[in-house]
Amino acid sequence: AADLNLPLLKFDLGKAFGSLVGESERNIRAALSAAEAVAPCILLLDEMEKGFSGSKSSGQTDGGTSARVVGTFLQWMQDKTAPVFVVATANDITQLPPEMLRKGRWDELFFVDLPTPDERAEIWRIQIRRHGRKPEDFDIAASETGQSLVQASDGFTGAEIEQAFVESLYWAFSQDREPTTEDVRQCLEQTVPLSKTMGVDIAAMRNWAQGRARMATRSKAPSTTQPSGRKF
Repeated sequence: AADLNLPLLKFDLGKAFGSLVGESERNIRAALSAAEAVAPCILLLDEMEKGFSGSKSSGQTDGGTSARVVGTFLQWMQDKTAPVFVVATANDITQLPPEMLRKGRWDELFFVDLPTPDERAEIWRIQIRRHGRKPEDFDIAASETGQSLVQASDGFTGAEIEQAFVESLYWAFSQDREPTTEDVRQCLEQTVPLSKTMGVDIAAMRNWAQGRARMATRSKAPSTTQPSGRKF
């Protein structure tokens, strides 16, 4: 939204559901009409599966309300003419109904994996600056005294990297000094990242994304092709 210089609207699907018959569908239409009135704009649906995942069993749980809400939203996406750019995120895309993911509903489907070493280095620099410290005071990508922060944070998400640095700030503050690289490394060692606690689920998501979604980060894996010795 900042790059396009457009207003950002966050669509909270949880607030759209009401207790009265037809209220949920009416709230959805009202929210979408408001987005069209503000257009051109960006409409963000964060953790979309939380609001739409119940459509598969809604006939037994909520009288079909979730299915009708999904139908209303899909119909709007199909027919809308107002310049509303829709961006949605999902932690578990397998919970969404198939009709939500078909080509034509969305311009592109991206899979955001765990950050690469280069991305982790940039995340470290951003978080260190955000908390009033200088990145050059820490061994981020290369270390002569031990493991660098990029190596120590392998498998960590951006949020986990941020919390590790915040924890090192508290630890250093308790000793009346500034945090060091070693403080941050110790905080990382004491943290079990999501990639380990939910390793099976993450592996399943990666397998699902293969051939179904575009990778948000271009792979930099070295080529395994061996030279044949022939010239063409």
